[in-house]
Amino acid sequence: MIRFYDTAPLAALERAAGLPVGTTMDIAYAPEIDLPLLLGRITPDAWVDAITDQLAGRLGGDTDLARTLGRALASAPFHADAEVVALLRRARTHVPLVLVTNATLQLEDDLALLGLTDLADAVVSSAVERVAKPDPAIYRIAAERAGVPAERCLFVDDRQENIDAAVALGMTGALYREPADLRRALGPYAYEAAATAP
Repeated sequence: MIRFYDTAPLAALERAAGLPVGTTMDIAYAPEIDLPLLLGRITPDAWVDAITDQLAGRLGGDTDLARTLGRALASAPFHADAEVVALLRRARTHVPLVLVTNATLQLEDDLALLGLTDLADAVVSSAVERVAKPDPAIYRIAAERAGVPAERCLFVDDRQENIDAAVALGMTGALYREPADLRRALGPYAYEAAATAP
């Protein structure tokens, strides 16, 4: 919900190859291909290899084209949603903020590229912790890093199954579709904390 990828170049390559748009992502994000990457078990290059192996069969065995598509996905440019970032920065003036993400071992570098290394008080990354959402363990780690019981945590995510797992542990959950959802979930914490008089 913070980071968004530009997959237009990949879509153009898929159309040129005669594939339905989204084919590469369907393969890449299948659990058996994606989960090892998100758990830090394989490198991004190994992930591209796995995508290539699966995609080549749909391209008449053309591994070069399959690899080009896999690399186009792996290197897709990304940006941060400025409105979401602003809301989170304001919330952090009130309460601890913990980023919980299914991400690769490149997350720290990606946050630096986005200028977001100071966005949260703590980052709980699936690749570092070796556990991914919706496994309950990742939410327990997040609550511990926030320094509060799960019942005091608000968990916002764009996938209902991730929210359901957090709610099962006692967290309050909110489904994200657009920044207004985050603003509603944060309530008064969506606004800057008032400065105290000297």
